[in-house]
Amino acid sequence: MANNTYRNAKVDLTSTDATVLYTAPAATMGIVKSILVSNDTASADTITVTLTDADAAIFSLFKVTAIAANTTVELLTAPLVVQENEILTLTAGAANRLHVVASILEIN
Repeated sequence: MANNTYRNAKVDLTSTDATVLYTAPAATMGIVKSILVSNDTASADTITVTLTDADAAIFSLFKVTAIAANTTVELLTAPLVVQENEILTLTAGAANRLHVVASILEIN
């Protein structure tokens, strides 16, 4: 019988380095229901979201997506499946502007 667990993953993007938001654990599939990006500054920014598969291939999901000043944006319009050992990574255009929260259903 499948075991379902709801969780969230949170990141404060304090640099412009690639930052891991979520890694699907072994024997687990994550269904990402929401990725909220909040810009808490008076300056616009951008975010890039990638998915790295178990073979280390990188897939761009959102490439330099604009986030207006003092706004929150929902990136997903449909659920995103993250398979076992796959990694969701975020990169901000500027440091110390963006906060990201993902809502995830894990099935194992």
